[in-house]
Amino acid sequence: MTGFIDRISRRGVLLGGVAGTILAACTNGKGQAEEAVAAEAQYSDTEWRALSEADWRERLSPEAFAVLRKEDTERAHTSPLNEEKREGTFHCKGCDLPLFKSDWKYESGTGWPSFWSYIEGNLATKPDNKLWMERTEYHCARCLGHQGHVFNDGPKPTGLRYCNNGVALTFKPA
Repeated sequence: MTGFIDRISRRGVLLGGVAGTILAACTNGKGQAEEAVAAEAQYSDTEWRALSEADWRERLSPEAFAVLRKEDTERAHTSPLNEEKREGTFHCKGCDLPLFKSDWKYESGTGWPSFWSYIEGNLATKPDNKLWMERTEYHCARCLGHQGHVFNDGPKPTGLRYCNNGVALTFKPA
């Protein structure tokens, strides 16, 4: 995934703005799509995929339901997880799948918990064109709950920023 985003950025710049980014996305989208399909496929027979909307509403707070099941976004600077500094793991609030290690969390200044990497195989991605531009949305590979968006302005070693809705996560101390 890192390579895909890096190639889009470089090709987009080299080929000229939006047109270059669209061309780069078209030429590299297959790799990202295959990775997302593989991540989702490993959990395809899980009971989490069979839950109804009513089941999800019963299990989640209204705020968590809006984010995880309806792809909403929580207000910036509202999550107590922004201040979480202990060693541990961040899990999907929908199905408890571990998504991020605390060592990968950093202060991005955006108001949402941000991570520079994720636990391999536990996130999947898809294009998101809701704000008149293409972004990459990521979600839990097991329950398909929306988590946030990934951007290529993060720290080394990946250069990525997984900008997560805090209400879509739980934290488990080590």
